[in-house]
Amino acid sequence: MNNNRKSPIRRFIPITDWLRDYGMPALRGDLRAGITVGILLIPQSMAYALLAGMPPVYGFYASIVPLVIYAVFGTSRQLAVGPVAIVSIMVAAGAANLASAGTEIYITLVLAISFLVGVTQFLMGLFRMGFLMNFLSKPVLSGFTSAAAFIIGFSQLGDLMGVEVARSKYAYVMLTEALSRMGQFHGPTLAVGLGSILVIVALRRWAPRLPAQLLAVVGAILVAWMMRLDRYGVEIVGSVQAGYPVPSLPALAGLPWWQVMPTVLAVAFLGFTSSIALAKAIERRRRSYKVDSNQELFAMGLANMAGSLFHAYPVAGSFSRTAVNDENGARTGMALVISAAMVALALLLLIPLIHYLPYAALAAIIITAVPGLVEVGEARFLWRVRRREFRLMLLTFVATMALGILEGIGVGVLISLGIVIYQSSYPNIVMLGRIPDSDTYRDLERYPQGLTQTNTIIVRIDSSLYFANVSYLKEKLEQLEYESGKQLRQVIIDAVGINDVDASALHALKDVIDDYRERDIKVIFTGVKGPVRDMFSRSGLDDVVGPEQFYLDISKAVESLDRESEEVSHLA
Repeated sequence: MNNNRKSPIRRFIPITDWLRDYGMPALRGDLRAGITVGILLIPQSMAYALLAGMPPVYGFYASIVPLVIYAVFGTSRQLAVGPVAIVSIMVAAGAANLASAGTEIYITLVLAISFLVGVTQFLMGLFRMGFLMNFLSKPVLSGFTSAAAFIIGFSQLGDLMGVEVARSKYAYVMLTEALSRMGQFHGPTLAVGLGSILVIVALRRWAPRLPAQLLAVVGAILVAWMMRLDRYGVEIVGSVQAGYPVPSLPALAGLPWWQVMPTVLAVAFLGFTSSIALAKAIERRRRSYKVDSNQELFAMGLANMAGSLFHAYPVAGSFSRTAVNDENGARTGMALVISAAMVALALLLLIPLIHYLPYAALAAIIITAVPGLVEVGEARFLWRVRRREFRLMLLTFVATMALGILEGIGVGVLISLGIVIYQSSYPNIVMLGRIPDSDTYRDLERYPQGLTQTNTIIVRIDSSLYFANVSYLKEKLEQLEYESGKQLRQVIIDAVGINDVDASALHALKDVIDDYRERDIKVIFTGVKGPVRDMFSRSGLDDVVGPEQFYLDISKAVESLDRESEEVSHLA
């Protein structure tokens, strides 16, 4: 019996796995990390709520219950979930077409979206569909994230300058409108915004251990209060009801489902994709636990569903807060619980103090987060290593900038799926030769010194065979025969790379073998795996080829051909 196998309770409620051995060493790390992330989360939550078109206080709501739920059900012990910029801007992009930001209808719509995002993620986890996240490639995700960063930044120019800039899903529209209003900027508002940016940038550079964003917010509040900047036209948050609202189920009746579902699917998909990528990155440095993709879907779904009942908009894993959580020694999900407790305390005690918080200061927080989202390093890496994937990243970037957030991610998903289909439709099929003074066979294009057999070609297929690539298989075999320039008597097919075959592939292989046999060419298979050989046997292909024409490896097949050749020569 495997003693390491987890019980169902420990597998589906991961907190029971680490809580039983929880002690002071873990608590010290979690306490330090939780407080640090909580300090960072307070200003970020308000800024990202504003980015989502929600009143700033809803950022607090999204930073309490979802964090606790994830701490209980999530498998990553360092992932810091909560409001994030990308998800916030996607929510705004989807909901802004149906209602005006900040209105009661808009808030109701966003909470419904949050609930449906949770249901979607929960069901995907329940049906173990975590594998679907592998279809969004890194270059596509990087291109989308980088473009979204510019859209996020441009969306804050109006609040930064104190002018009216209509939000749009098109980056160039917002930039053009902001530039056209440059001469109309509001001096005091711009001063607060630029001052906040300066404070954040300076502290990050010269005092990185200090909570730069929180200090910028506190400074902006003090300046606005002492100078009564609201009297001079600086927009402030104003009165916000302290305490937690009464939990309630989001209103789903009358919801425009067809208009909402693209946003729900995009947020559910991308929110989880970015979260699992972060969780896996941390897991590689922490070998004490295993991140389960399906359980992560289950946990994120529960966090968003439960969060929506408590007036939270959709949450995901935050790159910056996860890094801070890990760097400050977070050992378990208790760090998230501590961060949530800090936000809850702030909601109860500090709400009156944010009355004078200028919107320009929140815009500064968002704008200073933008450079971290633009993946210049990944673009350089792809340009140096894989130009084709660089073009893929660039295409996704341009599509997102030109078409909008939701359309951009849709283009990215379609491109990713197209790549998967293309690559599986054109598998790697090569002709092999023997490396001199060895029994090793390699691709002749890479090793032109490889030795070949007279009247024989050896072909290796590096992919499973199915209906989409069988036509290419036939074409490639004809091409390799032509390129060999040989009067063929034998074709050796190295099937070590074939993991599966479908019915179409079995029919295609039978056609290929029949064609060779009509031309008196023997077909030999080597390295056929057990499940594939079983398929050959059940389909009758085993008998068509002949059971004696299957060998464990190429060397055995070639030795058999050499013996046959010697016997023929001897008889002659």
